Amino acid sequence: MAPKGKAGTKGKKQIFEENRETLRFYLRIILGASAVYAVVNLVIFYPSTSTWTWLVFIFSSVVYGTSYRSMSSMAKPSFTDDGSLADGGIDLNMEQGMAEHLKDVILLTAIVQVLSCFSLYVWYFWLLAPGRALYLLWVNILGPWLTADSSPAAQEPNEKKQRRQERRQMKRF
Repeated sequence: MAPKGKAGTKGKKQIFEENRETLRFYLRIILGASAVYAVVNLVIFYPSTSTWTWLVFIFSSVVYGTSYRSMSSMAKPSFTDDGSLADGGIDLNMEQGMAEHLKDVILLTAIVQVLSCFSLYVWYFWLLAPGRALYLLWVNILGPWLTADSSPAAQEPNEKKQRRQERRQMKRF
């Protein structure tokens, strides 16, 4: 059962602490997945290491670095001159925010990286990320923009109908 009323808002200090915990959690995921991949593919199976193994490791490191850096810059707090918290930064845990997409990219990369210890073909699953980005681009920006009916001729009959309805309502009263 959903709670009734207005949803509670978070304070600056709570956002600051939750952002710090979130960044710590995703740093652990990044380091853990990279360590597993490096130990399995670059240490244990070093004789069978190919150029692709190194390329996907570099690719995942770049993805991790850019995503984590973006999240940490979004969550950067600001302090006043006396050292008290002025702003806790953008809430990384809010729904439908850019941080949510960055967290999804980190998780997808970590899952694909660990599973690629068995086969490099697992990296094809990473194509889900640009596919999702194109889907969101179409649904939120391109689709509505291309299907919007903004011709002035189409708007005039609506205005005429609205005036007629207003006249009818005035006659009723």
